[in-house]
Amino acid sequence: MQPARLDLPIIPGETLRKPFWLLQPIFEYRPISVIEQSAPLRLTVPTHGLHADWPVWIEGVDRWSNLNRDKLREPFFMALRIDDSTLELNEFNGIGKNASGGMLVYRPGVDLAGVTGRLTIRGRATIELTTENGGLVIEGVGQLLMVLTAEQSALITPGSTYDLDLTMSNGDVLRWLRGDVVIDRGGCHG
Repeated sequence: MQPARLDLPIIPGETLRKPFWLLQPIFEYRPISVIEQSAPLRLTVPTHGLHADWPVWIEGVDRWSNLNRDKLREPFFMALRIDDSTLELNEFNGIGKNASGGMLVYRPGVDLAGVTGRLTIRGRATIELTTENGGLVIEGVGQLLMVLTAEQSALITPGSTYDLDLTMSNGDVLRWLRGDVVIDRGGCHG
């Protein structure tokens, strides 16, 4: 398997809690039965199958083209799970819209039961975050949280790289992610 490439922005001296969504290569499709005229926008998708907030795409909605995204070329929306049949898209205001139809599209999460992980940051210093030392936390199906302390992030220097390796429950070791560590100065938007 070719690991995904994702740069990791870090502000030295700050605590970082970075979620990773580990996705299967297949897509799931669920019909949207109701697009509410609400703010934020709520979708009724009976038995959508999502267990947590999750990256999704929407295809084929009539009368609101901004909701539609090409899953192979456009970024996802982050859907907030309300219940087993309701999702919320906070970035949309559905008041006054008369949209209908469409499909919810997502990649299901990887089963992380029995999985261990190691994220290694290499630069002048080497930092290992693992599921054993609390630097990686499995939060659910497909959900991995990286926890980098302020002391650890202060050790990171320009030119650092990282790898995320997973040991699956059957013993297979997979390099899931790799990338450059991007040093950021922080600050406000605007």
